[in-house]
Amino acid sequence: MTHSHRHSHALPHRAAPLGALAAKVVVGILVAVSIAVIAGAAMLWPSKQKADIPLPFQNASGGAVTTESGHVLSTQLASCGSPSAGRVLIAPPAPAPVGGPQCVAALITVDSGPNAGANTLLEFGPGSDQPHLAAGQHIRISRQVDQAGSTSYAFYDFERRIPLMGLALTFAVVVVAVARWRGLRALAGVVVAFVVLVLFLLPALLNGAPAIPVALVASAAILYAVIYLAHGVSLRTSAALLGTLASLLLAAVMSWGAIQITHLTGLSEEQTAEVSAYLGHVSISGLLLAGFIVGSLGVLNDVTVTQASTVFELAELDESASRRAIFAGAMRVGCDHIASTVYTLVLAYAGSALPLLLLFSVANRSLGDVLSTESVSIEIVRSAVGGIALALSVPLTTFVAALLTNPRSESSLARR
Repeated sequence: MTHSHRHSHALPHRAAPLGALAAKVVVGILVAVSIAVIAGAAMLWPSKQKADIPLPFQNASGGAVTTESGHVLSTQLASCGSPSAGRVLIAPPAPAPVGGPQCVAALITVDSGPNAGANTLLEFGPGSDQPHLAAGQHIRISRQVDQAGSTSYAFYDFERRIPLMGLALTFAVVVVAVARWRGLRALAGVVVAFVVLVLFLLPALLNGAPAIPVALVASAAILYAVIYLAHGVSLRTSAALLGTLASLLLAAVMSWGAIQITHLTGLSEEQTAEVSAYLGHVSISGLLLAGFIVGSLGVLNDVTVTQASTVFELAELDESASRRAIFAGAMRVGCDHIASTVYTLVLAYAGSALPLLLLFSVANRSLGDVLSTESVSIEIVRSAVGGIALALSVPLTTFVAALLTNPRSESSLARR
């Protein structure tokens, strides 16, 4: 008893071990949220009703556009209007009438589909918006079959699948080489995130489900998968998850309020305008709001995981430190993180809006007038909401992590 009494006074400021009640509270909150996410996903799960294909993406018969691979055999300047343009060719293309306007005629070999091995001729008129093809390039061509069964081809896009797959593979190899198993788990989390977006979020919004619940359920499911897959199951990752979930809820509320106050419609963006025109039942403001919420995930996750790790590392390095001292030290790191991440966030959004800002720079309009346009206002609101949520996530996560520090029992988990 005497030894025990002297030991308790020898470390008067040491962080007290995590009690059973505190552990149950943390686990209980996360389990309750996970149950709510599952229940929300079940209630909001999209039906299997088919939506009509938007007009720009339809073929002549109203179905989806079919594309095939092809490569360029040759290009030359010739008169426009060749009767062979777009047709399936088993012989050299017929010449165009003499004296007409000049076009670039590209002879293409079809590499896939029912006419693989045949050629077709594509004509491109003058203009900077026309693709510039060269012999040997691989492209995608759309295939149309009319009611008489005649097939025609047209330029669709450049073939990018091979270079994109190469970049993706390089990215995966570098991440795994540097971060090893944790990097591999992080890549698995990315796959889960895309699965959630494709199988749940987008179909639910297409069904007209309310944006905030759908975005929150999808975002929470992504967070559970990404954080625990990439960083393992421990008190530090649980603290990061709890802080991120709380910050995400704040971001959702602030996004809704900001959109209402600034009267943003989302119709200034070209893709959103097309959604409004061809998918009239989809809420455009809801789509904008969901984009705000999901877009805040990455930066919040980065900050909260770093803060939780900082707290536990400080507790590990100084076992005599009190939770107040650990919190203060981690907040000093967090303030630097906020400062660097906020301008990174703003510059990232400014970079995505550079073409728009370039147009406004030559429009002879005042700065206030430019900033108040919806296209620029969306980026300003997005940056402001993301920055506020980011700033609030630091003290929230640091506080939760400081409460959970237990240097002795957490030392093995903290090194994972």
